[in-house]
Amino acid sequence: MEIDEDRSDFEKDEEEDDDSVSDLLRDRFRLSAISIAEYEAAKRNGMEISQPIVACIADLAFKYIGQLAKDLELFAHHAGRKSVTMADVIVSAHRNEHLAASLRSFRDELKAKEPQCERKRKKVPRKDDKAIEGIVHIPDL
Repeated sequence: MEIDEDRSDFEKDEEEDDDSVSDLLRDRFRLSAISIAEYEAAKRNGMEISQPIVACIADLAFKYIGQLAKDLELFAHHAGRKSVTMADVIVSAHRNEHLAASLRSFRDELKAKEPQCERKRKKVPRKDDKAIEGIVHIPDL
């Protein structure tokens, strides 16, 4: 019995959809990388970069980003969160000190731009208040 026979048509369709979305993202990423390379190299430095080189760099970067996304998801899951934070991104860059420093600088700039507002305190009932609510006072006659 083959593995494909055990899977339902729905699972096969879902996998094909995931593959087509991934292919579309990779192609758009490649086009973006080509336009950035042409602008940076050609217009700024007067150089020409061959299309196969740019495509190779774009594919490597796409694979790296895919792995980075998995790592970030694992960091958030390990911390008991459902969403990725800036701290997760900075931790993921620990092997590249220049990138980590740039990310910290970017985080600090974002924090500086946020409006400083006072945090509202949650009203925490005191234990005395709870005890009083459970007691019925009977006046002396």
